Amino acid sequence: MSKQGLQLIRPEIQALSAYHVPDPGDLIKLDAMENPYSLPEELVQQWLSELADAPLNRYPDPAAKQLTNKIRQYMEVPSESELMLGNGSDELIQIIAMSVARSGQKIMAPDPGFVMYKMISIFVGMDYIGVPLKDDFSLDMSAMLAGIKQHQPAIIFLAYPNNPTGNLFDEADIIEILNAAEGLVVVDEAYHPFACTSFMNRLNDFENLLVMRTVSKMGLAGLRLGVLAGSKILLNEFDKVRLPYNINVLTQISALFALQHADIFEEQAASIRQQRTWLFNELKTIDDFDVYPSAANFILVRLKKGGANQVFEALKKSGVLIKNLNSAGGMLTECLRITVGTADENQVFIQALKKII
Repeated sequence: MSKQGLQLIRPEIQALSAYHVPDPGDLIKLDAMENPYSLPEELVQQWLSELADAPLNRYPDPAAKQLTNKIRQYMEVPSESELMLGNGSDELIQIIAMSVARSGQKIMAPDPGFVMYKMISIFVGMDYIGVPLKDDFSLDMSAMLAGIKQHQPAIIFLAYPNNPTGNLFDEADIIEILNAAEGLVVVDEAYHPFACTSFMNRLNDFENLLVMRTVSKMGLAGLRLGVLAGSKILLNEFDKVRLPYNINVLTQISALFALQHADIFEEQAASIRQQRTWLFNELKTIDDFDVYPSAANFILVRLKKGGANQVFEALKKSGVLIKNLNSAGGMLTECLRITVGTADENQVFIQALKKII
């Protein structure tokens, strides 16, 4: 691009680094909080036959009515609430932010938290306020409430459980934030299959509450499908910002098929929860680590005496890819995040780790 063209790009965008996803190659992939299980073979042919009839020459149903109705039933969305689907949760976060963005408006979230909250606030020209968590990664309620009073954020994002720390914030704290906030409070339940607790049934209790989910962690990350539930008044406004036909026909058919076999994915989630307990206990036996409790499908550890970069690289050489959070700095200095894999993958990881440590 010419220098003249580059001058057109906003300075805050030029200052960003693009969201980087490493190529895992043949490594065991424990870095991206994915469900490690694929669709059972006996269902693959059924799914492919459903796709065979997909009208690829036609635009998809813009409202994805069949899929939306199935999601409403499966996720037990209150009848008074509206649903919106997005191309992953990222698009929904962006839609919410774009809907309220104006000069001086702010987005607030605990820090550390999901990186896209901050990135999207920059994309849409809003100020981002990160409120540091306590040392145990719980909410610092005095700081949160002071921040709400001072900044009056238009949106507060609360990942429940939190990414990348894995812990569930206290329910009473979230309710206190809902009562204190004059803006919107988005409870991001991306890891619901592993936490098994939700604010979905509280939607009627708070006008400013929005609940966000995804099918990614239940085993459908490749479909890129996010779900937003909230008041009809709010979602009708958000829908004006949503690009038409944002959920393609293959995603609609595939997600509908998957939810008709939701018991399979629930069994997989139960297996992951079981493996999470095993992996947590194994990691706790390593003296070099502080291991943090998790309600998600990953576990955060901190190297007490440093060396996160070296352990990360040594694991890669051993054939295992995890997430190195050391470069994020702050509370994540010397931290590594391990996605819970299959029993075999977790065994390989632990064996490799114990040879390194």
